[in-house]
Amino acid sequence: MRTENGMETAMRKEIDELSRMTVGQLRQKYIEAFGEESRSNHKQFLFRRIAWRIQALAEGGLSERARRRALEIANDADLRIRAPKTKFGEDVALDPKLSITRKVAGALDPRLPPPGTYLEREYKGRRIIAKILEDGFEFDGEIYRSLSAIAQEATGTKWNGFLFFNLTAEENLNGKA
Repeated sequence: MRTENGMETAMRKEIDELSRMTVGQLRQKYIEAFGEESRSNHKQFLFRRIAWRIQALAEGGLSERARRRALEIANDADLRIRAPKTKFGEDVALDPKLSITRKVAGALDPRLPPPGTYLEREYKGRRIIAKILEDGFEFDGEIYRSLSAIAQEATGTKWNGFLFFNLTAEENLNGKA
């Protein structure tokens, strides 16, 4: 550092004090350093930002040339807030008479056995049986979109359906399901 030894020692001492502060104290120090509240409650983030500010004030921060260049880059950036409508909207070049719209079926999750297979699990003395369909799952005569929905219906709490029915990709790929 180019500063005098006494100023360097004071700066190090101030940064050292930051490391012993609570998040609340760091948030207060952030207000003092930047003149505004931080939206963060992350202790390490607050510590680093304040320490940087202390060093920047002691050492002089960015040069005027660097500030101007940063502003040029920021002003020149093409920041898009919304996607262009033509990219995702209707394409006027397509003739509707020559186009076919069809739902494309997604590939089944590799953790799932083939459609028609029954999954069975005992939960608190109750047998829970789900049938895998082409486009969903059947449980107690009702159709569900996910195993998680079935697990929640059966237990009353949120579950990952694959974990509830003990399904993993390795078991199905090795043919053990």
